[in-house]
Amino acid sequence: MSGTRRAQPTPGANAAIASSPWIVVSVGVVVMVVLLFVALGTYRSRGPVGEAFPAPEWTMPLPTLPPTVSRSVTEPPAPVVPGLSPRATLSPSGAQPAGQAVATTPVGEGGAGPLPVEPAAPPPAAPPAPEPEPPAPTTPARPPASPSVTGAYRVMNSYDGAFIGEVLVRNGSRSAQDWTVRMTFPGAHLVTAWIEGAPQGRISRSGDTWTFTSGVDLGAGASVPLRFHFDQTRATRPTTCTVDGAGCSGLR
Repeated sequence: MSGTRRAQPTPGANAAIASSPWIVVSVGVVVMVVLLFVALGTYRSRGPVGEAFPAPEWTMPLPTLPPTVSRSVTEPPAPVVPGLSPRATLSPSGAQPAGQAVATTPVGEGGAGPLPVEPAAPPPAAPPAPEPEPPAPTTPARPPASPSVTGAYRVMNSYDGAFIGEVLVRNGSRSAQDWTVRMTFPGAHLVTAWIEGAPQGRISRSGDTWTFTSGVDLGAGASVPLRFHFDQTRATRPTTCTVDGAGCSGLR
């Protein structure tokens, strides 16, 4: 081997670098920053041919922006009508539709035009009054039925305050009927009475009224005479004469 001796590394220095690697990193970063500033300075001081860039002779004017409308933060919000949109504005014509409420918004807040409010629905119409019911047809009163048995009075003979009279009893029905004759003679005296050509009936008195009843029923459409003899009478015609309640004819 030659007479030269290789230097031996210092054990202390190697140990310091190994225990603190951030020192190496910091030195490298500082060197890179310095190199970067040198490169930028060289680039800015030289043009394409090594000359500095001339300063521009004109500038572009910037457009003027319109002023913005700003509202104070302390400004109270616009009143809101209940049930309406707060962003509605008046129509271009300025007229407000009849029967509709329109809320307004200041210009510049993006009003979208009038928002009509639908009017309240009208109350339901009252039901029509029921038509009056037509009056029930009235049944005309029937005339009283004619009596089925009638009587006709007549004077057959009169003399010296006495007379003989007759009531002709007639059955106008379609079936056999019994009958009753009543006559009133004030103050008269009945001498006798009989039914001509038929079985005899009964006679009764109540005051000045005499009642005569048939002996047998009178056939349909048949007639029979009831005859009587009165004296001491004031007149030859009774004050009342009925057959089954119906007045006798021939009293006048």
